[in-house]
Amino acid sequence: MPWLETNVYEQRIQFVVEALQPTATLTALCHRYEISRKTGYKWLARYRAAGSLTALTNHSRRPGRSPAVTAEPITARVIALRRRYGWAGRKLQPLLAAEGLPVSTATIDRIIRREGLTDRDEAHRPALHRFTRARPNELWQMDFKGQYPLRRARWCFPLSLVDDHSRYAIGVFALRGTASAGVHDVLVQCFERYGVPDALLVDHGVPWWGPANGHGLTTVVVALLKQGIDVVYSGVRHPQTQGKVERFHRTLGRRLRQWGLPTTLAGFAAAFDRFCHEYNEVRPHEALALQPPSSRYTRSRRPYQPVPAPWVYPAAWPVERVDRTGSITYGGRRYFVCQALAGEHVGCQLFDGRVLVTFRHVHVREIDLRSGRTVPVVCRVDGHRRVEAAGAVDAQNAPTRSLENEPRVFHSSHTP
Repeated sequence: MPWLETNVYEQRIQFVVEALQPTATLTALCHRYEISRKTGYKWLARYRAAGSLTALTNHSRRPGRSPAVTAEPITARVIALRRRYGWAGRKLQPLLAAEGLPVSTATIDRIIRREGLTDRDEAHRPALHRFTRARPNELWQMDFKGQYPLRRARWCFPLSLVDDHSRYAIGVFALRGTASAGVHDVLVQCFERYGVPDALLVDHGVPWWGPANGHGLTTVVVALLKQGIDVVYSGVRHPQTQGKVERFHRTLGRRLRQWGLPTTLAGFAAAFDRFCHEYNEVRPHEALALQPPSSRYTRSRRPYQPVPAPWVYPAAWPVERVDRTGSITYGGRRYFVCQALAGEHVGCQLFDGRVLVTFRHVHVREIDLRSGRTVPVVCRVDGHRRVEAAGAVDAQNAPTRSLENEPRVFHSSHTP
Protein backbone atom coordinates (compact mmCIF):
# COMPACT_ATOMS: atom_id res chain seq x y z
CA MET A 1 0.00 0.00 0.00
CA PRO A 2 2.54 2.67 -1.10
CA TRP A 3 1.87 6.40 -1.31
CA LEU A 4 -0.11 6.27 -4.56
CA GLU A 5 -1.08 9.60 -6.12
CA THR A 6 -4.76 8.68 -6.10
CA ASN A 7 -5.10 8.22 -2.34
CA VAL A 8 -1.84 9.34 -0.72
CA TYR A 9 -3.42 11.78 1.72
CA GLU A 10 -6.07 9.38 3.00
CA GLN A 11 -3.32 6.80 3.44
CA ARG A 12 -1.32 9.25 5.53
CA ILE A 13 -4.34 9.76 7.77
CA GLN A 14 -4.91 6.04 8.15
CA PHE A 15 -1.22 5.37 8.76
CA VAL A 16 -1.02 7.92 11.57
CA VAL A 17 -4.28 6.75 13.13
CA GLU A 18 -3.05 3.14 13.16
CA ALA A 19 0.44 4.11 14.35
CA LEU A 20 -1.06 5.86 17.40
CA GLN A 21 -2.91 2.77 18.56
CA PRO A 22 -1.42 1.28 21.80
CA THR A 23 -0.57 -2.07 20.20
CA ALA A 24 0.92 -0.65 16.98
CA THR A 25 4.46 -1.58 15.87
CA LEU A 26 5.90 1.09 13.62
CA THR A 27 8.28 -1.23 11.76
CA ALA A 28 5.51 -3.65 10.83
CA LEU A 29 3.17 -0.81 9.94
CA CYS A 30 5.72 0.83 7.63
CA HIS A 31 6.33 -2.54 5.98
CA ARG A 32 2.60 -3.00 5.38
CA TYR A 33 2.25 0.47 3.88
CA GLU A 34 5.45 -0.10 1.86
CA ILE A 35 7.17 3.04 3.13
CA SER A 36 10.46 3.62 4.95
CA ARG A 37 10.64 4.15 8.70
CA LYS A 38 12.00 7.62 7.98
CA THR A 39 8.81 8.49 6.09
CA GLY A 40 6.65 7.01 8.82
CA TYR A 41 8.41 9.04 11.54
CA LYS A 42 8.14 12.15 9.38
CA TRP A 43 4.34 11.98 9.21
CA LEU A 44 4.02 11.12 12.90
CA ALA A 45 6.24 14.10 13.77
CA ARG A 46 4.19 16.40 11.59
CA TYR A 47 0.96 15.26 13.22
CA ARG A 48 2.37 15.68 16.75
CA ALA A 49 3.76 19.12 16.01
CA ALA A 50 0.39 20.39 14.77
CA GLY A 51 -1.83 18.24 16.98
CA SER A 52 -4.16 17.52 14.07
CA LEU A 53 -4.50 15.23 11.08
CA THR A 54 -4.87 18.31 8.89
CA ALA A 55 -1.08 18.73 9.07
CA LEU A 56 -0.64 15.70 6.81
CA THR A 57 -1.27 17.64 3.63
CA ASN A 58 1.68 18.45 1.40
CA HIS A 59 3.34 21.72 2.23
CA SER A 60 3.18 24.32 -0.53
CA ARG A 61 6.13 24.32 -2.92
CA ARG A 62 5.46 27.89 -3.93
CA PRO A 63 8.67 29.92 -3.54
CA GLY A 64 8.81 32.49 -0.78
CA ARG A 65 9.80 35.15 -3.30
CA SER A 66 8.92 35.39 -7.00
CA PRO A 67 10.71 38.36 -8.58
CA ALA A 68 9.20 37.69 -12.01
CA VAL A 69 5.57 37.64 -10.86
CA THR A 70 3.34 40.42 -12.18
CA ALA A 71 2.81 43.19 -9.64
CA GLU A 72 -0.60 43.28 -7.98
CA PRO A 73 -1.47 46.83 -9.21
CA ILE A 74 -0.86 45.74 -12.81
CA THR A 75 -2.99 42.62 -12.35
CA ALA A 76 -5.80 44.64 -10.80
CA ARG A 77 -5.69 47.17 -13.64
CA VAL A 78 -5.74 44.43 -16.30
CA ILE A 79 -8.81 42.91 -14.62
CA ALA A 80 -10.56 46.28 -14.45
CA LEU A 81 -9.91 47.11 -18.11
CA ARG A 82 -10.88 43.62 -19.27
CA ARG A 83 -14.18 43.86 -17.42
CA ARG A 84 -14.83 47.35 -18.77
CA TYR A 85 -14.00 46.78 -22.44
CA GLY A 86 -13.82 42.99 -22.89
CA TRP A 87 -10.64 43.38 -24.98
CA ALA A 88 -7.70 41.00 -25.18
CA GLY A 89 -4.04 41.76 -24.52
CA ARG A 90 -3.28 43.22 -27.95
CA LYS A 91 -5.74 46.09 -27.37
CA LEU A 92 -5.24 46.51 -23.64
CA GLN A 93 -1.45 46.77 -23.85
CA PRO A 94 -1.43 50.33 -25.33
CA LEU A 95 -3.87 51.51 -22.65
CA LEU A 96 -1.68 50.16 -19.88
CA ALA A 97 1.45 51.62 -21.47
CA ALA A 98 -0.22 55.05 -21.59
CA GLU A 99 -0.86 54.74 -17.85
CA GLY A 100 2.81 53.98 -17.21
CA LEU A 101 2.27 50.26 -16.66
CA PRO A 102 4.65 48.43 -19.02
CA VAL A 103 3.41 44.86 -19.53
CA SER A 104 3.54 42.53 -22.52
CA THR A 105 0.55 41.35 -24.52
CA ALA A 106 1.27 37.73 -23.54
CA THR A 107 1.28 38.61 -19.83
CA ILE A 108 -2.05 40.41 -20.15
CA ASP A 109 -3.60 37.39 -21.86
CA ARG A 110 -2.23 35.09 -19.14
CA ILE A 111 -3.80 37.25 -16.44
CA ILE A 112 -7.14 37.18 -18.29
CA ARG A 113 -7.04 33.38 -18.52
CA ARG A 114 -5.88 32.92 -14.92
CA GLU A 115 -8.66 35.11 -13.56
CA GLY A 116 -11.32 33.25 -15.55
CA LEU A 117 -12.19 36.32 -17.65
CA THR A 118 -12.10 34.59 -21.02
CA ASP A 119 -15.14 34.98 -23.25
CA ARG A 120 -17.11 31.73 -23.22
CA ASP A 121 -18.45 32.44 -26.74
CA GLU A 122 -15.05 33.40 -28.11
CA ALA A 123 -13.73 31.28 -30.98
CA HIS A 124 -10.54 29.43 -30.04
CA ARG A 125 -8.05 27.45 -32.03
CA PRO A 126 -8.71 23.70 -31.95
CA ALA A 127 -7.04 21.96 -29.03
CA LEU A 128 -3.94 20.00 -29.98
CA HIS A 129 -4.95 17.21 -27.58
CA ARG A 130 -8.46 16.24 -26.55
CA PHE A 131 -8.80 14.99 -23.00
CA THR A 132 -11.53 12.39 -23.00
CA ARG A 133 -12.41 9.52 -20.69
CA ALA A 134 -11.73 6.08 -22.11
CA ARG A 135 -15.27 4.72 -22.03
CA PRO A 136 -18.90 5.81 -21.71
CA ASN A 137 -20.21 6.56 -18.22
CA GLU A 138 -16.74 6.88 -16.73
CA LEU A 139 -17.54 10.55 -16.18
CA TRP A 140 -20.62 12.71 -16.71
CA GLN A 141 -20.47 16.50 -16.68
CA MET A 142 -23.37 18.43 -15.14
CA ASP A 143 -24.11 22.14 -15.05
CA PHE A 144 -26.86 24.75 -15.25
CA LYS A 145 -27.02 26.88 -18.39
CA GLY A 146 -27.85 30.19 -16.80
CA GLN A 147 -31.53 31.04 -16.92
CA TYR A 148 -34.18 32.10 -19.43
CA PRO A 149 -37.13 34.42 -18.68
CA LEU A 150 -40.67 33.07 -18.76
CA ARG A 151 -44.05 34.74 -18.57
CA ARG A 152 -45.22 36.28 -15.30
CA ALA A 153 -41.70 37.11 -14.09
CA ARG A 154 -40.65 33.48 -13.81
CA TRP A 155 -37.52 31.76 -15.00
CA CYS A 156 -36.37 28.51 -16.62
CA PHE A 157 -33.09 27.02 -15.37
CA PRO A 158 -31.79 24.44 -17.91
CA LEU A 159 -29.84 21.61 -16.25
CA SER A 160 -27.62 19.59 -18.61
CA LEU A 161 -25.80 16.28 -18.25
CA VAL A 162 -23.26 15.19 -20.89
CA ASP A 163 -21.19 12.00 -21.10
CA ASP A 164 -17.49 12.89 -21.26
CA HIS A 165 -16.40 10.05 -23.57
CA SER A 166 -19.14 10.11 -26.20
CA ARG A 167 -20.45 13.69 -25.78
CA TYR A 168 -23.87 12.06 -25.56
CA ALA A 169 -26.48 14.37 -24.05
CA ILE A 170 -27.88 12.42 -21.13
CA GLY A 171 -30.51 15.12 -20.96
CA VAL A 172 -31.42 18.78 -20.69
CA PHE A 173 -34.13 19.55 -18.14
CA ALA A 174 -36.25 22.66 -17.68
CA LEU A 175 -36.30 23.44 -13.94
CA ARG A 176 -37.88 26.34 -12.08
CA GLY A 177 -34.80 26.84 -9.91
CA THR A 178 -31.61 25.29 -8.57
CA ALA A 179 -33.13 23.65 -5.48
CA SER A 180 -31.81 20.27 -4.37
CA ALA A 181 -35.13 18.45 -4.73
CA GLY A 182 -35.49 19.25 -8.43
CA VAL A 183 -31.90 18.32 -9.22
CA HIS A 184 -32.20 15.06 -7.27
CA ASP A 185 -35.37 14.11 -9.19
CA VAL A 186 -33.59 14.76 -12.50
CA LEU A 187 -30.62 12.62 -11.47
CA VAL A 188 -32.85 9.74 -10.42
CA GLN A 189 -34.64 9.96 -13.77
CA CYS A 190 -31.30 9.81 -15.62
CA PHE A 191 -29.98 6.94 -13.49
CA GLU A 192 -33.12 4.89 -14.05
CA ARG A 193 -32.84 5.36 -17.81
CA TYR A 194 -29.08 5.20 -18.39
CA GLY A 195 -27.67 3.57 -15.27
CA VAL A 196 -25.16 5.07 -12.84
CA PRO A 197 -21.86 6.70 -13.94
CA ASP A 198 -18.56 6.20 -12.17
CA ALA A 199 -18.11 9.92 -11.53
CA LEU A 200 -19.90 13.24 -11.94
CA LEU A 201 -18.06 16.51 -12.65
CA VAL A 202 -19.67 19.70 -11.29
CA ASP A 203 -18.65 23.25 -10.42
CA HIS A 204 -18.71 25.07 -7.06
CA GLY A 205 -22.37 26.03 -7.36
CA VAL A 206 -25.60 25.10 -5.66
CA PRO A 207 -26.96 22.58 -4.98
CA TRP A 208 -23.88 20.33 -5.24
CA TRP A 209 -21.51 22.54 -3.28
CA GLY A 210 -22.16 23.83 0.23
CA PRO A 211 -19.68 26.57 1.17
CA ALA A 212 -21.14 27.09 4.65
CA ASN A 213 -20.40 23.69 6.18
CA GLY A 214 -16.64 23.48 5.70
CA HIS A 215 -16.96 20.33 3.61
CA GLY A 216 -18.78 21.20 0.42
CA LEU A 217 -21.08 18.27 1.18
CA THR A 218 -24.75 18.76 0.30
CA THR A 219 -27.75 16.43 0.32
CA VAL A 220 -27.32 15.96 -3.45
CA VAL A 221 -23.67 14.94 -3.02
CA VAL A 222 -24.53 12.59 -0.16
CA ALA A 223 -27.14 10.88 -2.36
CA LEU A 224 -24.54 10.47 -5.12
CA LEU A 225 -21.98 8.99 -2.72
CA LYS A 226 -24.56 6.46 -1.59
CA GLN A 227 -24.89 5.35 -5.22
CA GLY A 228 -21.12 4.81 -5.40
CA ILE A 229 -20.51 7.88 -7.59
CA ASP A 230 -17.35 9.95 -7.23
CA VAL A 231 -18.19 13.67 -7.14
CA VAL A 232 -15.47 15.75 -8.80
CA TYR A 233 -15.37 19.56 -8.50
CA SER A 234 -13.96 21.70 -11.28
CA GLY A 235 -11.41 24.44 -10.77
CA VAL A 236 -12.71 27.71 -9.37
CA ARG A 237 -13.17 30.36 -12.09
CA HIS A 238 -12.00 27.80 -14.65
CA PRO A 239 -15.03 26.89 -16.81
CA GLN A 240 -12.68 25.11 -19.21
CA THR A 241 -12.53 22.27 -16.66
CA GLN A 242 -16.08 21.49 -17.75
CA GLY A 243 -15.26 22.17 -21.38
CA LYS A 244 -17.60 19.59 -22.88
CA VAL A 245 -20.76 20.72 -21.11
CA GLU A 246 -19.78 24.38 -21.68
CA ARG A 247 -19.37 23.72 -25.42
CA PHE A 248 -22.64 21.78 -25.38
CA HIS A 249 -24.37 24.81 -23.88
CA ARG A 250 -22.98 27.02 -26.61
CA THR A 251 -24.50 24.75 -29.27
CA LEU A 252 -27.77 24.53 -27.35
CA GLY A 253 -28.05 28.31 -26.99
CA ARG A 254 -27.44 28.91 -30.69
CA ARG A 255 -30.06 26.33 -31.70
CA LEU A 256 -32.66 27.78 -29.33
CA ARG A 257 -32.13 31.22 -30.84
CA GLN A 258 -32.59 29.77 -34.32
CA TRP A 259 -35.86 28.12 -33.30
CA GLY A 260 -37.06 31.03 -31.23
CA LEU A 261 -36.98 31.06 -27.43
CA PRO A 262 -40.06 29.52 -25.75
CA THR A 263 -41.97 31.53 -23.17
CA THR A 264 -43.23 28.67 -20.98
CA LEU A 265 -41.57 25.90 -18.99
CA ALA A 266 -43.39 23.27 -21.07
CA GLY A 267 -42.17 24.97 -24.23
CA PHE A 268 -38.57 24.81 -23.05
CA ALA A 269 -38.96 21.14 -22.05
CA ALA A 270 -40.23 20.29 -25.55
CA ALA A 271 -37.42 22.28 -27.17
CA PHE A 272 -34.81 20.54 -25.03
CA ASP A 273 -36.16 17.09 -25.97
CA ARG A 274 -36.09 18.07 -29.64
CA PHE A 275 -32.55 19.37 -29.34
CA CYS A 276 -31.25 16.26 -27.52
CA HIS A 277 -32.64 13.98 -30.22
CA GLU A 278 -31.03 16.05 -32.95
CA TYR A 279 -27.75 16.39 -31.07
CA ASN A 280 -27.44 12.70 -30.15
CA GLU A 281 -28.85 11.01 -33.25
CA VAL A 282 -28.38 13.37 -36.21
CA ARG A 283 -25.76 16.08 -35.71
CA PRO A 284 -22.21 15.01 -36.77
CA HIS A 285 -19.67 15.77 -34.05
CA GLU A 286 -16.20 16.93 -35.09
CA ALA A 287 -14.54 15.27 -32.09
CA LEU A 288 -16.14 11.94 -33.09
CA ALA A 289 -14.95 11.84 -36.71
CA LEU A 290 -18.26 13.43 -37.78
CA GLN A 291 -20.31 10.68 -36.18
CA PRO A 292 -23.24 11.46 -33.85
CA PRO A 293 -22.75 10.87 -30.11
CA SER A 294 -25.21 7.96 -30.11
CA SER A 295 -22.67 5.97 -32.15
CA ARG A 296 -20.27 6.03 -29.17
CA TYR A 297 -22.60 5.79 -26.20
CA THR A 298 -23.84 2.70 -24.37
CA ARG A 299 -25.91 2.46 -21.22
CA SER A 300 -24.09 1.96 -17.92
CA ARG A 301 -24.06 -1.56 -16.51
CA ARG A 302 -24.35 -0.22 -12.98
CA PRO A 303 -28.03 -0.05 -12.02
CA TYR A 304 -29.58 2.65 -9.87
CA GLN A 305 -30.33 1.51 -6.30
CA PRO A 306 -33.52 3.13 -4.97
CA VAL A 307 -32.54 1.91 -1.50
CA PRO A 308 -28.73 1.69 -1.29
CA ALA A 309 -27.34 -1.08 0.87
CA PRO A 310 -26.18 0.02 4.34
CA TRP A 311 -22.47 0.73 4.55
CA VAL A 312 -20.49 -1.78 6.61
CA TYR A 313 -17.92 -0.06 8.82
CA PRO A 314 -15.08 -1.98 10.52
CA ALA A 315 -16.33 -3.88 13.55
CA ALA A 316 -14.00 -1.99 15.91
CA TRP A 317 -15.49 1.40 15.00
CA PRO A 318 -18.47 2.73 16.97
CA VAL A 319 -21.22 3.75 14.54
CA GLU A 320 -23.27 6.85 15.34
CA ARG A 321 -26.30 8.36 13.67
CA VAL A 322 -26.08 12.03 12.69
CA ASP A 323 -29.07 13.93 14.10
CA ARG A 324 -31.11 16.59 12.32
CA THR A 325 -28.70 19.34 13.45
CA GLY A 326 -25.76 17.55 11.82
CA SER A 327 -24.29 16.42 15.15
CA ILE A 328 -23.44 13.10 16.78
CA THR A 329 -23.28 12.06 20.43
CA TYR A 330 -19.99 10.44 21.41
CA GLY A 331 -19.03 9.62 24.98
CA GLY A 332 -22.07 11.50 26.27
CA ARG A 333 -21.18 14.74 24.48
CA ARG A 334 -22.52 16.23 21.24
CA TYR A 335 -20.18 17.20 18.42
CA PHE A 336 -21.02 18.86 15.12
CA VAL A 337 -20.21 16.77 12.03
CA CYS A 338 -22.07 17.97 8.93
CA GLN A 339 -25.62 19.18 8.33
CA ALA A 340 -25.85 17.40 4.95
CA LEU A 341 -25.32 14.05 6.74
CA ALA A 342 -28.43 14.39 8.92
CA GLY A 343 -30.00 10.94 9.30
CA GLU A 344 -26.91 9.09 8.04
CA HIS A 345 -24.66 6.72 9.98
CA VAL A 346 -20.96 7.51 10.37
CA GLY A 347 -18.02 5.49 11.65
CA CYS A 348 -15.92 6.83 14.55
CA GLN A 349 -12.27 5.80 14.75
CA LEU A 350 -10.61 6.62 18.09
CA PHE A 351 -6.90 7.59 18.20
CA ASP A 352 -4.72 9.70 20.50
CA GLY A 353 -7.64 11.31 22.34
CA ARG A 354 -9.32 12.19 19.04
CA VAL A 355 -12.01 10.73 16.81
CA LEU A 356 -11.86 10.56 13.02
CA VAL A 357 -15.44 10.63 11.71
CA THR A 358 -15.98 8.88 8.38
CA PHE A 359 -19.05 8.73 6.16
CA ARG A 360 -18.82 5.54 4.13
CA HIS A 361 -15.13 5.95 3.24
CA VAL A 362 -14.98 9.74 3.07
CA HIS A 363 -13.28 11.30 6.12
CA VAL A 364 -15.44 14.27 7.13
CA ARG A 365 -14.39 15.49 10.56
CA GLU A 366 -11.74 15.26 13.26
CA ILE A 367 -12.91 15.66 16.87
CA ASP A 368 -10.59 16.59 19.73
CA LEU A 369 -12.18 14.90 22.76
CA ARG A 370 -10.07 16.95 25.20
CA SER A 371 -11.00 20.42 23.97
CA GLY A 372 -14.35 19.57 22.39
CA ARG A 373 -13.34 21.30 19.16
CA THR A 374 -13.90 19.80 15.73
CA VAL A 375 -12.15 20.38 12.41
CA PRO A 376 -13.50 19.57 8.93
CA VAL A 377 -11.32 17.16 6.97
CA VAL A 378 -12.01 17.38 3.26
CA CYS A 379 -10.57 15.87 0.08
CA ARG A 380 -9.74 17.99 -2.91
CA VAL A 381 -8.07 17.44 -6.28
CA ASP A 382 -5.08 19.47 -7.38
CA GLY A 383 -3.08 16.94 -9.32
CA HIS A 384 -3.33 14.76 -6.20
CA ARG A 385 -5.99 14.15 -3.58
CA ARG A 386 -5.38 16.38 -0.59
CA VAL A 387 -6.72 16.37 2.96
CA GLU A 388 -7.02 19.81 4.47
CA ALA A 389 -8.71 21.65 7.29
CA ALA A 390 -11.27 24.32 6.51
CA GLY A 391 -11.74 25.94 9.93
CA ALA A 392 -12.39 24.83 13.49
CA VAL A 393 -15.57 25.13 15.54
CA ASP A 394 -16.65 24.58 19.10
CA ALA A 395 -18.46 21.36 19.82
CA GLN A 396 -21.88 22.96 20.25
CA ASN A 397 -21.63 25.66 17.56
CA ALA A 398 -22.13 25.78 13.82
CA PRO A 399 -18.98 25.58 11.64
CA THR A 400 -17.27 28.67 10.35
CA ARG A 401 -17.58 29.48 6.65
CA SER A 402 -14.84 27.79 4.64
CA LEU A 403 -12.45 30.11 2.83
CA GLU A 404 -10.99 27.22 0.91
CA ASN A 405 -12.44 27.15 -2.61
CA GLU A 406 -10.13 24.92 -4.59
CA PRO A 407 -11.10 21.90 -6.71
CA ARG A 408 -12.15 18.94 -4.59
CA VAL A 409 -13.29 15.38 -5.04
CA PHE A 410 -15.38 13.16 -2.82
CA HIS A 411 -14.62 9.54 -3.66
CA SER A 412 -17.01 6.68 -3.07
CA SER A 413 -16.61 2.93 -3.42
CA HIS A 414 -19.00 0.98 -5.59
CA THR A 415 -19.43 -1.75 -3.01
CA PRO A 416 -19.20 -1.72 0.79
